[in-house]
Amino acid sequence: MSASVRTYLEIMRYENCLMASFAAIIGTLIAFNILASNASSSYSPGEFPLFYSVLILLAVFLISGAGNTINDYFDVRIDSINRPERPIPSGRIKLKEALYFSYLLFAFGTLLAFSINLICGIIALFNSLLLIFYAKTLKGTPLLGNMSIGYLTGSSFLFGASVFGLEGLKALFVLFLLAALAITAREIVKDIEDMEGDKMEGADTLPLRVGAKKASYLAALIGFLAVVFSPLPYRLSILGLHYLYFVLLADLGFLAAIYQLLARNNPTKSSKMFKIAMFFALIAFIAGVIFPG
Repeated sequence: MSASVRTYLEIMRYENCLMASFAAIIGTLIAFNILASNASSSYSPGEFPLFYSVLILLAVFLISGAGNTINDYFDVRIDSINRPERPIPSGRIKLKEALYFSYLLFAFGTLLAFSINLICGIIALFNSLLLIFYAKTLKGTPLLGNMSIGYLTGSSFLFGASVFGLEGLKALFVLFLLAALAITAREIVKDIEDMEGDKMEGADTLPLRVGAKKASYLAALIGFLAVVFSPLPYRLSILGLHYLYFVLLADLGFLAAIYQLLARNNPTKSSKMFKIAMFFALIAFIAGVIFPG
């Protein structure tokens, strides 16, 4: 018996896919706002590429879903112990069925991206291959796995901006960098939080390799760099003054996360603070576009 639509959406983790799609659309909006306000640019305020934005949203949704699906495919043994209710270990989706479904999603998402322009297509193809490599190999590689997640999450903004080609990528590179730094820091903190369980499962993570203390210092350093570089979008006239108001809240959240990690030795609280800080950072990006003054 074939799996239901609801089960396919579950293995895709559609809520996460929607969040990634939302981030990509924000990237498109910010890039358009920057380019349309630039006198030397060929874009004008009334020329927002609505059709291509819909294609971007769909492509990100499909590729993100493919990545989550193939992740479940490679994690079937661990999930059968830790998360037996997931679609594959529960028997609602067969193993090969999940693999073919992920390939189908990767293919459709990448084709949609190439239909927009070459740069969109290249990013989609690279991210698809990286998601497969991550699920199969990089996830168990200390630091490189964390950095991969940082890149993949931050690249949602770049992908949205790539509607405008190289101009869009240049406009959004700083935001991509900030997002990648914040996500990488939180991923390391999550590994510190999960050390006990990872040790029992024989996982190879950065905290298990170098120790919780050194991993904490590295996560704190990366998080602090995100705070230091956070005013750049305003200083470079990428986002307006309202961005600064909200990013200040995000920065306070990042500093609180670092404090919980280093002074309180509480990675669980630190991880939550990082998550809250990233939410305010996203609000800051939106505010900087809607209120450019």
